[in-house]
Amino acid sequence: MKVMDLGVMGYAQAYALQERLVLDIHAGVEPETLLLVEHPPVYTLGRSGHMNNVLDESIEVISINRGGDITYHAPGQLVGYPLLNLGARGRDLRHYLRFLEEVLICAVDDFDVAGVRREGKTGVWTEQGKLASIGAGARRWISMHGFALNVSLDLAGFSRIHPCGIVGCPMTSLAQIAGRHIDMELVKERVVHHFESLLERWLPLPQPATA
Repeated sequence: MKVMDLGVMGYAQAYALQERLVLDIHAGVEPETLLLVEHPPVYTLGRSGHMNNVLDESIEVISINRGGDITYHAPGQLVGYPLLNLGARGRDLRHYLRFLEEVLICAVDDFDVAGVRREGKTGVWTEQGKLASIGAGARRWISMHGFALNVSLDLAGFSRIHPCGIVGCPMTSLAQIAGRHIDMELVKERVVHHFESLLERWLPLPQPATA
């Protein structure tokens, strides 16, 4: 699997890269890829989202083909776009979402933050609020979109929406919980480590037949 750190990149540019890689991975000319990026401030709305979850009509919202409702991206938030061949890894989007949650729960535990699941609500939660949002989609069974982990972003941007369509949803960040600076590069390293170490356990590729 290839990992690409895109730094800070506009949402449209990163989405176009995802679309190109989906075609190339499906064609077998590119390996499965994990994109890591931070976006300039942007609001995105998933397929099942509702504009009544936007509290400020002046903000621009981009509608996209992932699951989930509305969320906010900004620098200081680690966004991950895994492009995996789910056609070869079980064709189970719900299990794939649980895999992404497990990756992030393990990663934040490295910073002494206890992340948990909530029944019926995709993402990673803490006692202080929601720490990570997850919304995925697939084209030709190649996964798109992914996760957004709040590391040190200004959380005020979430006040203009009902995050993930949940009224009164409290949002938090690693830095807020820890009460200290959290290095983004270290967070990336831990996320990649757990992603790679858990991938074949959760979403194994079929083993080649032996003679």
